[in-house]
Amino acid sequence: MIDPSRIDWRVYAIIDAAGPDPVGLARAVLVGGAGVLQVRDKRGDTRATVALCHKIRAIWTGPFIVNDRVDIALAVGADGVHLGPHDLSVADARRIAPALLIGASAGTPEDARAAVAAGAHYLGSGAVFDARGSKPDAHQERGLEALQRVVEAVAVPVIGIGGISVANAHLVRQTGAAGVAVIRALATNDPGAAVAQLLAVR
Repeated sequence: MIDPSRIDWRVYAIIDAAGPDPVGLARAVLVGGAGVLQVRDKRGDTRATVALCHKIRAIWTGPFIVNDRVDIALAVGADGVHLGPHDLSVADARRIAPALLIGASAGTPEDARAAVAAGAHYLGSGAVFDARGSKPDAHQERGLEALQRVVEAVAVPVIGIGGISVANAHLVRQTGAAGVAVIRALATNDPGAAVAQLLAVR
């Protein structure tokens, strides 16, 4: 398993499989310098997701994460899986796939501590800002103070997610979060440049 302390979490790029040219987007964010890439596919076509992940895995050189699906993560040789509140539990994922880096979603300090106690190696916390433009089922905006409480509750890396852009990423970093997860911020003519701008945020 990759050591979480050795990962550059500053820009955690999430690629929606249903978006235009996900392989091209992966290549662009790699050039831009994103440290982590996650593939998210809510379409329910397992074979199509596996095929896409294989294509992206072939070009991606950093930590590669699959959203929701431990089976797909194992099938494509991913480095990790990110689990939401309705997915397989962190504890079960650790039993099935002890070598995978396991991320979990946590919006409160209580959820964060429980996820880490179960074996989560990092956390995604949000929605920091309004994220329903890219994820219709996203939680309502929780704000920066909620993110900071999660950061302070655990010792693992916490990644802010939800409505984060170049314009507000500095506010997220000021909470002590290890990085920002972005989807909509990559939907530009030059996603590599967007990643580079996010990396420059202090």
